[in-house]
Amino acid sequence: MTDARSIIDRLRHGDEPTPAEFDWFAKGLADGFVSDAQAGAFAMGICVRGLTRDGRTALTLAMRNSGQLLSWDNVEAPVIDKHSSGGVGDCVSMVLIPALAACGGYVPKISGRGLGHTGGTLDKLESIPGVTTQVSVETLRKILAEAGCAIVGATSEIAPADKRLYAVRDVTATVESLDLITASILSKKLAANPDALVLDVKVGSGALIKTIDDARHLAEALVETANFDEFCCKTTALITDMNQPLVPAAGNALELREVMKVLTGDVQGGPLMTIVSALGGELLVNAQLAIDVQDGMSQVVQAIQTGAAVERFEKMLAAMGGPVNFAQKWEHILPCANVVHPVTAQSDGYVQSIDGERIGLAVIDLGGGRKVESDWINCAVGISDVVRIGEKVEKGQVIAEVHAESLDVARMVEVTIGDAIRLSSDEVESPDLIYDRVY
Repeated sequence: MTDARSIIDRLRHGDEPTPAEFDWFAKGLADGFVSDAQAGAFAMGICVRGLTRDGRTALTLAMRNSGQLLSWDNVEAPVIDKHSSGGVGDCVSMVLIPALAACGGYVPKISGRGLGHTGGTLDKLESIPGVTTQVSVETLRKILAEAGCAIVGATSEIAPADKRLYAVRDVTATVESLDLITASILSKKLAANPDALVLDVKVGSGALIKTIDDARHLAEALVETANFDEFCCKTTALITDMNQPLVPAAGNALELREVMKVLTGDVQGGPLMTIVSALGGELLVNAQLAIDVQDGMSQVVQAIQTGAAVERFEKMLAAMGGPVNFAQKWEHILPCANVVHPVTAQSDGYVQSIDGERIGLAVIDLGGGRKVESDWINCAVGISDVVRIGEKVEKGQVIAEVHAESLDVARMVEVTIGDAIRLSSDEVESPDLIYDRVY
């Protein structure tokens, strides 16, 4: 007879649970008949002993099946999705998702809120008055019918075993387990039953993952698991740079302003567009909507340049309770902070490095992120006009601007940002944006 104790005992002795045992434990997590103590021991057993490829896949499948699986039987277009491992100034989804819809994809994107020093897509969207990201499955289908895309939060019915296990991992020092990370990410993604998926695994000072080797191991585990026959989800991953904010801003409304500059054509090219088109190219090929990656990239760029992507974005926002014709009035709608305070270079030089994690934590200090889950977020605050690595600056030049609710807070954060941006007397090369492709 299966029970939590016997499964934990097997893990403790280095024996991998069977798929049926993983199913039993995931159901116990979801339904509450596995205790927090047992969940913690389960997580620690996996963290210490590790799982084989088959074990990791079985755990992912069990956690996915612990809740509701979405179905798209009446949808003729390929169902596609994208996931990012998180970073500072990472607002790719808000450009890429509507562009993919304009290219013929059906894109039910389940996103998250800020995690640690990294921002959350849902928090950014909720900078827009009226927008609601926590919706029912019925409302999700309505949004998709109107716009072809939706960026929403997971309901309590999506992979409930993961929600329970993640909370336990957070207090048992098991968050960094490769097997548990893989199962956590993919159980939610694959519950939406996509036909194709692209993963943006970020690495660097502003990411949760700091080394290329760790990023590659995670990307390989995710791709290998998602491509398992049971999931029928063609998946590739790009390992991308997060040693500096992807856009020159960090903070919810400030990043959304950068998004609108790209979607409306005010800004063409640049790092954000490079990552958007690269990920989009991969995903359109996976979904058989493009001949090759170059064709897919061209389709994404064209969708943005012709205005088709921003039209989808507007329809999505309106269906989520936001304003109609957002692209025509976003500059007047998005919230602004009371104070904008410059951070200036203390010497001549070249930007050598940027501590993205410190910048992300500074946004939290300003009130733009959460220290505990119940914290209210001030969407207006953050950092803007951040210089880029390799840029030449002169003493007294503005290298960033702090958006705060008071001058005292702005001055406090000014010191943090000044320390986070390091200068060198020698010329510095800008880092690559894309390090590797995993398939």
